Amino acid sequence: MDDLKLKFKSFSIIEKLITVNVVVFIAFYFINTFAYLFDSSSGFITDWFTFPKELGEFLTKPWSVVTYAFLHSGFWHIASNMIILYFSGKYFVSYLTGKRVLTVYFLGAIMGAIFYMLSYNLFPAFSKVGSSVLLGASASVMAILIATAAYIPHMSVRLMFIGSVKFWWIATFFVILDVIQIPSGNAGGHIAHLGGALFGYLYAVQLKKGNDIGSGFEKFMDATVSMFKPKKKSPLKTVHKAKKSKNAVSKKPGAPKIKNPNQAEIDAILDKISKSGYDSLTKQEKDFLFKAGKD
Repeated sequence: MDDLKLKFKSFSIIEKLITVNVVVFIAFYFINTFAYLFDSSSGFITDWFTFPKELGEFLTKPWSVVTYAFLHSGFWHIASNMIILYFSGKYFVSYLTGKRVLTVYFLGAIMGAIFYMLSYNLFPAFSKVGSSVLLGASASVMAILIATAAYIPHMSVRLMFIGSVKFWWIATFFVILDVIQIPSGNAGGHIAHLGGALFGYLYAVQLKKGNDIGSGFEKFMDATVSMFKPKKKSPLKTVHKAKKSKNAVSKKPGAPKIKNPNQAEIDAILDKISKSGYDSLTKQEKDFLFKAGKD
Protein backbone atom coordinates (compact mmCIF):
# COMPACT_ATOMS: atom_id res chain seq x y z
CA MET A 1 0.00 0.00 0.00
CA ASP A 2 2.85 2.38 0.83
CA ASP A 3 4.44 1.61 -2.53
CA LEU A 4 1.19 2.46 -4.32
CA LYS A 5 0.88 5.78 -2.46
CA LEU A 6 4.43 6.78 -3.36
CA LYS A 7 3.97 5.74 -6.98
CA PHE A 8 0.71 7.73 -7.22
CA LYS A 9 2.49 10.81 -5.86
CA SER A 10 5.11 10.49 -8.59
CA PHE A 11 2.43 10.54 -11.34
CA SER A 12 1.77 13.63 -13.45
CA ILE A 13 -1.59 15.36 -12.95
CA ILE A 14 -2.91 13.75 -16.16
CA GLU A 15 -1.86 10.28 -14.98
CA LYS A 16 -3.54 10.94 -11.62
CA LEU A 17 -6.79 11.95 -13.32
CA ILE A 18 -6.72 8.82 -15.48
CA THR A 19 -5.97 6.66 -12.42
CA VAL A 20 -8.90 8.12 -10.48
CA ASN A 21 -11.27 7.55 -13.42
CA VAL A 22 -10.12 3.94 -13.84
CA VAL A 23 -10.33 3.18 -10.11
CA VAL A 24 -13.87 4.61 -9.92
CA PHE A 25 -14.86 2.63 -13.04
CA ILE A 26 -13.58 -0.64 -11.55
CA ALA A 27 -15.12 0.09 -8.14
CA PHE A 28 -18.59 0.57 -9.63
CA TYR A 29 -18.26 -2.67 -11.59
CA PHE A 30 -17.41 -4.50 -8.36
CA ILE A 31 -20.49 -2.95 -6.75
CA ASN A 32 -22.63 -4.14 -9.67
CA THR A 33 -21.18 -7.64 -9.39
CA PHE A 34 -21.93 -7.92 -5.66
CA ALA A 35 -25.43 -6.51 -6.21
CA TYR A 36 -26.07 -9.15 -8.88
CA LEU A 37 -24.82 -12.00 -6.67
CA PHE A 38 -27.14 -10.92 -3.87
CA ASP A 39 -30.06 -10.43 -6.27
CA SER A 40 -30.17 -6.71 -5.58
CA SER A 41 -29.92 -3.50 -7.60
CA SER A 42 -26.98 -1.09 -7.48
CA GLY A 43 -28.65 1.49 -9.71
CA PHE A 44 -29.53 3.78 -6.81
CA ILE A 45 -25.81 4.17 -6.00
CA THR A 46 -24.95 5.19 -9.56
CA ASP A 47 -27.96 7.53 -9.71
CA TRP A 48 -26.62 9.32 -6.63
CA PHE A 49 -23.59 10.53 -8.62
CA THR A 50 -24.94 11.00 -12.17
CA PHE A 51 -26.18 14.42 -13.32
CA PRO A 52 -29.98 14.68 -13.91
CA LYS A 53 -31.80 16.79 -16.50
CA GLU A 54 -34.30 18.11 -13.95
CA LEU A 55 -33.31 21.14 -11.84
CA GLY A 56 -35.33 19.94 -8.83
CA GLU A 57 -33.55 16.59 -8.77
CA PHE A 58 -30.17 18.29 -9.17
CA LEU A 59 -30.81 20.42 -6.06
CA THR A 60 -31.02 17.21 -4.01
CA LYS A 61 -27.53 16.16 -5.16
CA PRO A 62 -25.56 19.28 -6.20
CA TRP A 63 -22.24 17.38 -6.12
CA SER A 64 -23.36 15.48 -9.25
CA VAL A 65 -22.35 18.49 -11.40
CA VAL A 66 -18.75 17.21 -11.09
CA THR A 67 -19.05 13.59 -9.91
CA TYR A 68 -20.72 12.53 -13.17
CA ALA A 69 -17.43 13.33 -14.94
CA PHE A 70 -15.78 10.34 -13.21
CA LEU A 71 -18.40 7.74 -14.17
CA HIS A 72 -18.53 5.74 -17.41
CA SER A 73 -21.08 3.39 -18.93
CA GLY A 74 -18.67 0.82 -20.41
CA PHE A 75 -15.13 -0.11 -21.38
CA TRP A 76 -15.05 1.71 -24.74
CA HIS A 77 -16.59 4.79 -23.14
CA ILE A 78 -13.80 5.16 -20.59
CA ALA A 79 -11.06 3.92 -22.95
CA SER A 80 -11.78 6.54 -25.62
CA ASN A 81 -12.01 9.34 -23.05
CA MET A 82 -8.79 8.38 -21.28
CA ILE A 83 -6.83 8.04 -24.54
CA ILE A 84 -7.87 11.53 -25.68
CA LEU A 85 -7.22 12.91 -22.17
CA TYR A 86 -3.72 11.44 -22.12
CA PHE A 87 -2.60 12.74 -25.51
CA SER A 88 -4.23 16.17 -25.34
CA GLY A 89 -3.41 16.54 -21.64
CA LYS A 90 0.34 16.12 -22.06
CA TYR A 91 0.40 19.05 -24.53
CA PHE A 92 -1.87 21.07 -22.24
CA VAL A 93 0.52 20.58 -19.30
CA SER A 94 3.54 21.54 -21.42
CA TYR A 95 2.06 24.94 -22.33
CA LEU A 96 -0.50 25.74 -19.63
CA THR A 97 0.89 24.02 -16.47
CA GLY A 98 -0.54 21.10 -14.54
CA LYS A 99 -2.62 23.06 -12.02
CA ARG A 100 -4.80 24.47 -14.79
CA VAL A 101 -5.67 20.93 -15.93
CA LEU A 102 -7.95 20.44 -12.93
CA THR A 103 -9.53 23.86 -13.44
CA VAL A 104 -10.40 23.11 -17.07
CA TYR A 105 -11.44 19.52 -16.25
CA PHE A 106 -13.93 20.56 -13.55
CA LEU A 107 -15.22 23.75 -15.19
CA GLY A 108 -15.55 21.89 -18.50
CA ALA A 109 -17.68 19.30 -16.69
CA ILE A 110 -19.83 22.04 -15.14
CA MET A 111 -20.34 23.78 -18.49
CA GLY A 112 -21.21 20.46 -20.11
CA ALA A 113 -23.78 19.76 -17.39
CA ILE A 114 -25.34 23.21 -17.86
CA PHE A 115 -25.64 22.68 -21.62
CA TYR A 116 -27.17 19.26 -21.02
CA MET A 117 -29.81 20.51 -18.58
CA LEU A 118 -30.72 23.57 -20.67
CA SER A 119 -31.04 21.58 -23.91
CA TYR A 120 -33.32 18.95 -22.35
CA ASN A 121 -35.58 21.64 -20.89
CA LEU A 122 -35.63 24.12 -23.81
CA PHE A 123 -35.55 22.20 -27.10
CA PRO A 124 -38.89 20.72 -28.26
CA ALA A 125 -37.09 17.60 -29.56
CA PHE A 126 -36.51 16.50 -25.95
CA SER A 127 -39.95 17.34 -24.56
CA LYS A 128 -41.09 13.70 -24.63
CA VAL A 129 -37.91 12.29 -23.11
CA GLY A 130 -38.52 10.70 -19.74
CA SER A 131 -35.88 10.16 -17.09
CA SER A 132 -32.39 10.92 -18.34
CA VAL A 133 -28.99 11.30 -16.68
CA LEU A 134 -25.54 12.39 -17.79
CA LEU A 135 -22.30 10.53 -17.05
CA GLY A 136 -18.81 10.40 -18.48
CA ALA A 137 -15.67 12.55 -18.67
CA SER A 138 -16.25 13.56 -22.30
CA ALA A 139 -17.19 17.20 -21.58
CA SER A 140 -14.09 17.60 -19.41
CA VAL A 141 -11.85 15.88 -21.97
CA MET A 142 -13.26 18.05 -24.77
CA ALA A 143 -12.56 21.16 -22.69
CA ILE A 144 -8.90 20.15 -22.33
CA LEU A 145 -8.60 19.17 -26.01
CA ILE A 146 -10.14 22.40 -27.33
CA ALA A 147 -8.27 24.59 -24.83
CA THR A 148 -5.00 23.08 -26.03
CA ALA A 149 -5.92 23.55 -29.69
CA ALA A 150 -7.05 27.15 -29.15
CA TYR A 151 -3.91 28.04 -27.19
CA ILE A 152 -1.43 26.48 -29.63
CA PRO A 153 -3.47 26.18 -32.89
CA HIS A 154 -0.51 25.87 -35.26
CA MET A 155 1.25 23.07 -33.40
CA SER A 156 1.51 19.88 -35.47
CA VAL A 157 1.35 16.29 -34.20
CA ARG A 158 2.14 13.06 -36.01
CA LEU A 159 -0.65 10.51 -36.31
CA MET A 160 -0.17 6.91 -37.33
CA PHE A 161 -1.03 6.26 -41.01
CA ILE A 162 -1.81 9.96 -41.52
CA GLY A 163 1.37 11.86 -40.77
CA SER A 164 1.72 15.44 -39.54
CA VAL A 165 -1.59 17.14 -38.66
CA LYS A 166 -2.37 20.53 -37.11
CA PHE A 167 -3.69 20.14 -33.58
CA TRP A 168 -6.69 22.39 -34.29
CA TRP A 169 -7.71 20.09 -37.17
CA ILE A 170 -8.09 17.23 -34.70
CA ALA A 171 -10.09 19.40 -32.30
CA THR A 172 -12.35 20.66 -35.10
CA PHE A 173 -12.98 17.08 -36.26
CA PHE A 174 -14.25 16.06 -32.80
CA VAL A 175 -16.51 19.13 -32.54
CA ILE A 176 -18.05 18.47 -35.97
CA LEU A 177 -18.49 14.80 -35.06
CA ASP A 178 -20.48 15.77 -31.96
CA VAL A 179 -22.69 18.20 -33.89
CA ILE A 180 -23.65 15.75 -36.66
CA GLN A 181 -24.25 12.89 -34.19
CA ILE A 182 -26.86 14.74 -32.09
CA PRO A 183 -29.85 13.35 -34.07
CA SER A 184 -28.35 9.84 -34.17
CA GLY A 185 -28.50 9.07 -30.47
CA ASN A 186 -27.01 10.15 -27.13
CA ALA A 187 -28.05 13.71 -27.98
CA GLY A 188 -27.61 14.93 -24.42
CA GLY A 189 -24.08 13.53 -24.25
CA HIS A 190 -23.03 15.21 -27.51
CA ILE A 191 -24.51 18.53 -26.40
CA ALA A 192 -22.60 18.26 -23.11
CA HIS A 193 -19.41 17.66 -25.11
CA LEU A 194 -20.05 20.90 -26.98
CA GLY A 195 -20.53 22.73 -23.67
CA GLY A 196 -17.15 21.50 -22.47
CA ALA A 197 -15.59 22.43 -25.83
CA LEU A 198 -17.00 25.96 -25.62
CA PHE A 199 -15.54 26.46 -22.14
CA GLY A 200 -12.13 25.16 -23.28
CA TYR A 201 -12.13 27.58 -26.21
CA LEU A 202 -13.14 30.60 -24.11
CA TYR A 203 -10.62 29.71 -21.41
CA ALA A 204 -7.69 29.53 -23.85
CA VAL A 205 -8.67 32.65 -25.81
CA GLN A 206 -9.04 34.73 -22.66
CA LEU A 207 -5.80 33.35 -21.22
CA LYS A 208 -3.92 34.47 -24.33
CA LYS A 209 -5.32 37.95 -23.68
CA GLY A 210 -4.06 37.85 -20.10
CA ASN A 211 -7.43 37.04 -18.48
CA ASP A 212 -7.54 33.85 -16.40
CA ILE A 213 -11.28 33.11 -16.13
CA GLY A 214 -10.54 30.07 -14.00
CA SER A 215 -8.53 31.83 -11.29
CA GLY A 216 -11.54 32.18 -8.98
CA PHE A 217 -12.21 28.45 -9.19
CA GLU A 218 -8.54 27.69 -8.50
CA LYS A 219 -8.69 29.80 -5.34
CA PHE A 220 -11.85 27.96 -4.30
CA MET A 221 -10.12 24.59 -4.85
CA ASP A 222 -7.06 25.72 -2.86
CA ALA A 223 -9.26 26.87 0.02
CA THR A 224 -11.21 23.60 -0.02
CA VAL A 225 -8.06 21.46 -0.02
CA SER A 226 -6.48 23.51 2.79
CA MET A 227 -9.51 22.74 4.99
CA PHE A 228 -8.61 19.04 4.94
CA LYS A 229 -4.86 19.45 5.39
CA PRO A 230 -3.55 18.78 8.92
CA LYS A 231 -2.54 21.98 10.66
CA LYS A 232 1.17 22.46 11.22
CA LYS A 233 2.35 22.39 14.80
CA SER A 234 3.41 25.70 16.28
CA PRO A 235 7.17 26.24 16.06
CA LEU A 236 7.14 27.73 19.59
CA LYS A 237 8.37 25.36 22.25
CA THR A 238 8.59 25.52 26.03
CA VAL A 239 12.22 25.08 27.02
CA HIS A 240 14.35 25.32 30.15
CA LYS A 241 17.99 26.14 30.45
CA ALA A 242 20.02 23.50 32.18
CA LYS A 243 23.13 24.40 34.14
CA LYS A 244 26.33 23.61 32.38
CA SER A 245 28.23 20.71 33.79
CA LYS A 246 31.87 21.25 34.53
CA ASN A 247 32.76 18.21 32.47
CA ALA A 248 30.58 19.27 29.50
CA VAL A 249 32.46 19.69 26.27
CA SER A 250 31.74 23.07 24.68
CA LYS A 251 31.14 23.27 20.93
CA LYS A 252 33.63 25.13 18.83
CA PRO A 253 32.23 28.50 17.74
CA GLY A 254 33.16 27.86 14.14
CA ALA A 255 31.62 24.36 13.87
CA PRO A 256 28.93 24.21 11.17
CA LYS A 257 25.45 23.10 12.15
CA ILE A 258 24.04 20.10 10.26
CA LYS A 259 20.49 20.67 9.10
CA ASN A 260 18.36 17.73 8.04
CA PRO A 261 21.09 15.11 7.48
CA ASN A 262 18.66 12.97 5.45
CA GLN A 263 18.11 15.61 2.76
CA ALA A 264 21.09 14.50 0.65
CA GLU A 265 19.74 10.93 0.59
CA ILE A 266 16.24 12.17 -0.30
CA ASP A 267 17.62 14.27 -3.17
CA ALA A 268 19.63 11.31 -4.47
CA ILE A 269 16.52 9.08 -4.46
CA LEU A 270 14.39 11.72 -6.20
CA ASP A 271 17.07 12.11 -8.87
CA LYS A 272 17.03 8.35 -9.37
CA ILE A 273 13.20 8.41 -9.80
CA SER A 274 13.39 11.24 -12.37
CA LYS A 275 16.03 9.35 -14.38
CA SER A 276 14.94 5.71 -14.10
CA GLY A 277 11.41 5.79 -12.67
CA TYR A 278 9.96 4.76 -9.32
CA ASP A 279 10.31 1.02 -10.02
CA SER A 280 14.11 1.35 -10.13
CA LEU A 281 14.25 2.02 -6.37
CA THR A 282 15.29 -0.72 -3.96
CA LYS A 283 12.96 -1.70 -1.13
CA GLN A 284 15.23 0.11 1.35
CA GLU A 285 15.08 3.30 -0.72
CA LYS A 286 11.27 3.08 -0.98
CA ASP A 287 10.95 2.55 2.79
CA PHE A 288 13.33 5.43 3.50
CA LEU A 289 11.42 7.78 1.17
CA PHE A 290 8.09 6.84 2.72
CA LYS A 291 9.37 7.39 6.27
CA ALA A 292 10.92 10.70 5.26
CA GLY A 293 7.57 11.83 3.84
CA LYS A 294 5.93 11.19 7.20
CA ASP A 295 8.42 13.34 9.13
